[in-house]
Amino acid sequence: MRLQPMNPLARHTDTEARVMHAATAVYSDVMPLDVAAIQESLRADGLDAWLLYDFHGSNPIAARLAGLTNGTHMTTRRWYYLIPSSGSPRALVHAIERHNLDALPGSKQTYARREQLDKGLDDLLSGVRRLAMEYSPNGAIPYLSRVDAGTAELIRARGVEIVSSGDLVQRFEAAWTPAQLATHVRASAALYRIKDRAFDRARRALKDGERLTEFDLQQQMVQRFEEEGLVSDSAPDVALGANAGNPHYLPTPRHSAVIAPDQVLLLDLWGKMKDPGAVFADITWVGFTGSRVPDETARAFDAIVRSRDAAVALVEEAAMTGRELHGWEVDRAARGVLEQSGYREHILHRTGHSLGESVHGNGVHLDDYETHDDRRILPGTGFTVEPGLYFDTFGVRTEINVFRRDRDAVVSGPRQMAVVTLAS
Repeated sequence: MRLQPMNPLARHTDTEARVMHAATAVYSDVMPLDVAAIQESLRADGLDAWLLYDFHGSNPIAARLAGLTNGTHMTTRRWYYLIPSSGSPRALVHAIERHNLDALPGSKQTYARREQLDKGLDDLLSGVRRLAMEYSPNGAIPYLSRVDAGTAELIRARGVEIVSSGDLVQRFEAAWTPAQLATHVRASAALYRIKDRAFDRARRALKDGERLTEFDLQQQMVQRFEEEGLVSDSAPDVALGANAGNPHYLPTPRHSAVIAPDQVLLLDLWGKMKDPGAVFADITWVGFTGSRVPDETARAFDAIVRSRDAAVALVEEAAMTGRELHGWEVDRAARGVLEQSGYREHILHRTGHSLGESVHGNGVHLDDYETHDDRRILPGTGFTVEPGLYFDTFGVRTEINVFRRDRDAVVSGPRQMAVVTLAS
């Protein structure tokens, strides 16, 4: 469900207001789908239709677009919703769940027996030769690869060509409404406050000689999440020394390093507000539990700062000039900085990921490393920029969030320019 429109500039700092100013809604805040806008995109892309399909939650993209993610509907049977490039949409649903798509416009046909399903698909796809589905050729983009091979065979057997719905998803599922953008800005501000308090807590423990573990600090941050009204799918990453060299390290009560002097301390935290439809913010900062950052650490951090800023500059330039820009291009530019700095063997992941109602959203990722994401970076979408370098004894990563507007792009919080020292 989408939030109702609100004044996104009320009670925010100048930085927060700048992020939200002139945000553009690309689909309706009232209806789950803006059918007219989708049909315009289909015609522009030379497609006959977009076919949404789901079975038992197998396609969360389709379920969210159809408004079936609020827990008020049972979805234990296959359903199909076809949006043609012109004319009225058509639905095919099981008889025991016949009302699931009633909130959507168009006609509806029901089935119960498998023979009725076959006939229903014949009717649904009549006159359609080329349509989009949540399909990624060769499984190139797993976030988009939601339609199973058997269902694809079923559609192709009717003489229909399936193409990827990647750019449609980017515009009509991954794009944020103004109200969602407002939740992101609030979440981002809260994460920065939690980050600052966590570094202060580590600083006090080091000064007082207090025993404080990664897990202790993580759990105190979890408490701050509750105080700030944030929810997440995981506790924050608090990683000291060699543990920071593991990008997805998480401390546990039994495996947790004591925060000791002269070590890198990496904090990665992500969360969203408890509002319905809220979208995530996700940041990473690096500290050092001493008074002087070692040259090796400082050089590596300088490289990721330059990599991050090169990525942001490319997105900004493309937005201002109206140039088409793809996710893989941004990753390649950012990674090029790291490779030219001699760190090729210390890169372990892509440059960034989409942000949405899930921390790893369904929009374009900044990736030409793990995958080749050829989706366009479109206005109204948000994503992380988070280059990192990983070594045997430490790791560094800087992570910010970028929101792409019509003619510019804006970062929703401060950029870390140097490692934070935690001891005097």
